[in-house]
Amino acid sequence: MDTITRRRFLIASGVTAAAAASAVGVREILATAGDRDPQAKTLVLVTLYGGNDGLNTVIPYADPAYAAARPDFAYSADELLDLGEGEALNPGLPGLHKLFGEKRLAIVRGVGYPKPNRSHFQSMDIWQTAQPDRPGTTGWLGRWLDTAGGDPRLAISFEPVLPPLLAGARSAGATVPGGELKLPAGVTPELLTRMGAPVAGEPAALARAAACFGDLSRVRDLVSNAPIAEDDDADAPATATGGAAPPLDQQLALVARCIEANVATRVYSVSLGGFDLHADGKDAQKSLLAKLDKALAAFAERMAGKGVVVAVYSEFGRRVRANASDGTDHGTASNVFLISDSIEGGLHGEPPSLTDLDDGDLKFTTDFRDVYAMLLADVLEADPGQILDGWRGRLDLAG
Repeated sequence: MDTITRRRFLIASGVTAAAAASAVGVREILATAGDRDPQAKTLVLVTLYGGNDGLNTVIPYADPAYAAARPDFAYSADELLDLGEGEALNPGLPGLHKLFGEKRLAIVRGVGYPKPNRSHFQSMDIWQTAQPDRPGTTGWLGRWLDTAGGDPRLAISFEPVLPPLLAGARSAGATVPGGELKLPAGVTPELLTRMGAPVAGEPAALARAAACFGDLSRVRDLVSNAPIAEDDDADAPATATGGAAPPLDQQLALVARCIEANVATRVYSVSLGGFDLHADGKDAQKSLLAKLDKALAAFAERMAGKGVVVAVYSEFGRRVRANASDGTDHGTASNVFLISDSIEGGLHGEPPSLTDLDDGDLKFTTDFRDVYAMLLADVLEADPGQILDGWRGRLDLAG
């Protein structure tokens, strides 16, 4: 295929030189198979886009203020999965409840940051840069990558685009496209393979972008051994609160296959969107949490004993009081889930008051940088202060 035709195809398909700069193929990752230090731990970061309702995820059912604030939206105690201390998990999370009982799930309550921002974009920027005062242009894991040598294969995203959290000052992680490949009319898999072949005199960035299309067939091979549930919403529309990523179980299946191959990657980023539920949110959130639960429980079982730590967060929680549409509006503090064999499971952090509020919102009790500092030090063996702008706080959950 001539260079001009291929360039037109790449442009029509939305692949640009800028995207190519952050894209690698799965063959490049698997080329590091066997390179992982057997003692090194792996961090898997799960982003819940849209602002997950923390109060209907980890539910303070014993506090009368909960039902008072959400009279038609609250769960009753007999519907819930009890955690002790008057709190319980949403009924859509039986797999995580089992992990909690096995001391493999830590729930950190009241996580947030000073002067919270209720914009999806700005709050996510704050979480991903770990810079609440003035979000910069580098992500906290991108800055870690700068200190770890800068090889993009050390930090991989299976999302459609590279999240800001993997962008460093001198280097960046990489994204590996996954899920269903939708080709323009008349383009066959065979043609796709031909388009991945090098062309003499072609710019390096364009060649790299083209090769990534050929690599998608290898991604599909990786996923083929991990069946997708029929109810997974693979064609969910892209929104401002989470792009059209492949189903979470498919993303985690790719992560698991890479970890089992002992590749050099230390950080993986995956995501699930759809949590911006301003109306009729109770059942919709339960359905989303059930998808999260099924994917995480299967992944945790598969990764047992492999030195993997999973961290699950969202850009903010929701307001304490339900709105008139049986939904919840943008809030502040929420929960962070940590799943691992090497952490102290259980309930951690002070649960925020449901009556001592900040303009109707929860006051955070744990700064998210304390969580990040623990992950940097205990999982990635890095200096948190160097990466988190001198931050000295740190959560201690060593198991």
